[in-house]
Amino acid sequence: MQLGPRPATLGLLLLCAAAAGAGEAEELHYQQSEHRADYDREALLGGQEEVDEYVKLSPEEQHKRLKSIIKKIDLDSDGFLTESELSSWIQMSFKHYAMQEAKQQFIEYDKNSDGSVSWDEYNIQMYDRVIDFVENTALDDAEEESFRQLHLKDKKRFEKANQDSGPGLNLEEFIAFEHPEEVDYMTEFVIQEALEEHDKDGDGFVSLEEFLGDYRRDPTASEDPEWILVEKDRFMNDYDRDADGRLDPQELLSWVVPNNQGIAQEEARHLIDEMDLNSDRKLSEEEILENQDLFLTSEATDYGRQLHDEYFYHDEL
Repeated sequence: MQLGPRPATLGLLLLCAAAAGAGEAEELHYQQSEHRADYDREALLGGQEEVDEYVKLSPEEQHKRLKSIIKKIDLDSDGFLTESELSSWIQMSFKHYAMQEAKQQFIEYDKNSDGSVSWDEYNIQMYDRVIDFVENTALDDAEEESFRQLHLKDKKRFEKANQDSGPGLNLEEFIAFEHPEEVDYMTEFVIQEALEEHDKDGDGFVSLEEFLGDYRRDPTASEDPEWILVEKDRFMNDYDRDADGRLDPQELLSWVVPNNQGIAQEEARHLIDEMDLNSDRKLSEEEILENQDLFLTSEATDYGRQLHDEYFYHDEL
């Protein structure tokens, strides 16, 4: 299949950029190990329109809504926010907005508004046209072949998400396709897909060498480059929890479908470190209101966005 003026290359670059985005964002968020509150505000308040909306709230209304959110975070109603409560709230917030985004995407992808997203509609939204690769026929161009492999993986995941075997994905199935980490019936598929890609010796595990992929040390170099050292550290300290030198299927899942738990825990610790005035490792309402701006530029309130979302601050919810 000839792709014409390289739309596949563009698609591959976009997908790679998306995959790299999380790491780049973390580097911006913590420069030289220092937390950047200005990046917090930019990242989730978004563009100027969202900032303008934020400042329109009166201080009194901000204060009222913030106190309501604090009460919701305080799961045991003891008047204090612990690291665990903050972390749980942040994870819930991430999931809520991910689901909201998926619901909005569903509307955009459903071109004929029939309540389902077909494979053709998905292609049209993503690539402006329907793309159909022959499954067992490799392409000569390396970039086009890489894109073909990514596209076929998307198609397999799309088919797996389609539980009722209908012509397209309903909203729940579309969420499973976009966020397989949130849906139990997608877990085995994700693991098997990862093993097919990385488990080169077929033993059911991913070794460090398989984790690093095609990397081979330059024989003239005295040590590995920095990025390899970082990847080795991630393998040993983040994923290989039983320290046996390989990733089993569940450990593999935490690599290929990362969740927000680590980010949430880090942000919860950061807030307590910065706002805990009496060193009891928990936050009172007074301590939070004393440093309200820091709290509002945190993932804990999704950079202030929760103050505009009744799901979070409305007393009846």
